[in-house]
Amino acid sequence: MRLTVDGAEVLSTWQAEAEIVVIGSGPAGAMYARTLAEAGADVLVLEEGPLVPRTAFHADSFGAMRQLYRDLGASVTRGRAPLPVVQGRAVGGTSVINGAISWRLPEDVWQRWAAADPALSEYLPWDELVATTEQIEADLGIAPTPAEVQGRNDRLMAAGAEALGLDHRPIRRNVKQCAGSGRCLLGCPSGAKQSMDVSYLPRAVSAGARLAAGMRVDRIDVEAGRVVGVRGTTAGGAAFTVRAAHVVVAASAVHSPLLLWRSGVRQGPVGEHFRAHPGFSMLGRFPDEVRAWEGSTQGHEVTGLRGEGLKFEALGLDAGMIAARIGAIGTGLRRAVDEDLPHLASWAVAVKAGAEGRVRPSWLGSPVRYDLSDTDLAMARRGLRVLGEMMLAAGAEYVRPGVSGFDPVVRDPRRLAALESEGPRDPRAYTGVMTHLFGSCRMHSDPASGVVDLAGRHHHVRGLSVVDSSVFPTNTGVNPQTSILGVSRMLALRAVRSEA
Repeated sequence: MRLTVDGAEVLSTWQAEAEIVVIGSGPAGAMYARTLAEAGADVLVLEEGPLVPRTAFHADSFGAMRQLYRDLGASVTRGRAPLPVVQGRAVGGTSVINGAISWRLPEDVWQRWAAADPALSEYLPWDELVATTEQIEADLGIAPTPAEVQGRNDRLMAAGAEALGLDHRPIRRNVKQCAGSGRCLLGCPSGAKQSMDVSYLPRAVSAGARLAAGMRVDRIDVEAGRVVGVRGTTAGGAAFTVRAAHVVVAASAVHSPLLLWRSGVRQGPVGEHFRAHPGFSMLGRFPDEVRAWEGSTQGHEVTGLRGEGLKFEALGLDAGMIAARIGAIGTGLRRAVDEDLPHLASWAVAVKAGAEGRVRPSWLGSPVRYDLSDTDLAMARRGLRVLGEMMLAAGAEYVRPGVSGFDPVVRDPRRLAALESEGPRDPRAYTGVMTHLFGSCRMHSDPASGVVDLAGRHHHVRGLSVVDSSVFPTNTGVNPQTSILGVSRMLALRAVRSEA
């Protein structure tokens, strides 16, 4: 796939025109661009990050963070307990660095959306969403992780869940001919992971879409209530402008509302209702080697507590990242690396948090203000308890909960029960991370309750749409990439039909 423009090479003022400008090349932007280009529209995709060929991907986390992650992977929320916010910054967006986990939107989540705004069932009908998702699954090779690709980290989770009587399954992933290199989070070196840079973006380009990398959009230009284009800065430091009749924002639940805010498009609850799935992880030491960095990055999950808002995943990290999570320093860290590292399993729990945050430009650094509620923290403690119980049931000698003020090492399941019932109530005691982000430009039929309508169109600015997970009414409790693709596809097809 070739770029039309590489912003790193644009050193002087650059101008262009397009019928439709799509801002962002992650799942929402890639799908929207592909759909509109195949319908014959003149589409230009603008991506802030670079196009990185798979032969150039780093094999270690810290190298990958410099290359593919926004802010070197160091973006954080503001609040009582700052949480890292993990996002990609490259052609393909966060799909380049995620674990390839692929879930359909659960029907119970869709039903709650439709109950809160009944018109949604007309604009995003369930049967059409299911059919769209089935086609996406066929396109991207979404299927359960085969046994020969799973690593021991995955198999141990299956054993622990089975021992506790919890429903579990191989993770469904968007891959084709996965080699089990354990590098999903670093950029897939074989191209097996069907991230947007190897799947829908090439299809969009083949259909005639133009793709420009290294092009940061700073502002959407609006005249008399209608968009007329965008302006921004190239990676080479030059200013650029693009005249356009339609602007489609797909820059994430953090950067879509920020762009609207910077552009003076502040009608409705822009930046409000930010939701997420905070994740918490645990290490367990097993008598035999686990080598968690081998096999599928995330190949097994436990779904038995999804009704409680908890979902558990095996988490394959490279050896350096696992070592950084041990919690020792100096000679203690060296001894742990020498003696323990190959024996450590790494698992995580994602919490369907009820807390809502806010996204705003801020002189304080992070644009995201977010605090876990007491209920969310109780769910995190329960999730950590179950993680530890599964590890011990699978044969772990001990687990490391990673909770400040609690036992650094736990061997007795009764102490895990105490963690749930008596563990710290201060969120600063817990080490979490934010991955799945939603809701900050949410869709609603009522302009007072939503930034965009149920077709993704801005309520107040003509020619402006938002189509990423920022339009989701709530978080989903599951990995959202497939849902983002499905919703973006349906919004794009509605746009095509409205222009016909």
